[in-house]
Amino acid sequence: MTDDDPPVPDEVLTSASERLEAAELSLADNEELLHALSELRPVYESERSYFVLGNYDREPIRRLNLVVDRLNRRSDAYAFRMVDVRGDWDNGIQKFCLIADLVSHIVGVAEKEPSGFLVEQGLLAGTSDYFAKTHVLEQEYPGEERAFDWMQDSVFDLLEEEGRLYRWETEADLVEAADELP
Repeated sequence: MTDDDPPVPDEVLTSASERLEAAELSLADNEELLHALSELRPVYESERSYFVLGNYDREPIRRLNLVVDRLNRRSDAYAFRMVDVRGDWDNGIQKFCLIADLVSHIVGVAEKEPSGFLVEQGLLAGTSDYFAKTHVLEQEYPGEERAFDWMQDSVFDLLEEEGRLYRWETEADLVEAADELP
């Protein structure tokens, strides 16, 4: 970071430092991790930041990119996917947690086959700080009463109670749902 870069909020530095200390990383790993996080400078410069989660298979990643694109059209926002944060991370959960700590919004794009972010959904539901900033765009499947398993449906029900579940069937619906996000 240079002198012209905006300061990193104290709470972000504290959270990242605590996670790094707890992980007992080597100096080289620590440097690589801090470099990767410094690439997220737009998170600090934007009023709203969106960490978009979902499946990276060919068709689903196209829809993830569609959501990221819609959110990035907002003048005060920065949206990105986990793969957009470079670096060789041995611990994907640690990477997820560090990024989730930084952003103002976590957005999951839930599709049935395959769902793509099952582990993250457990972390989102089990961590009150993450759950409070989570929004899910759930794909609906006509003719199917329950497209997802009972655990995912339970998380979706909690989000729906909070007004943070958005349903879609088509890509046009997905665009509309992304536009409804705060």
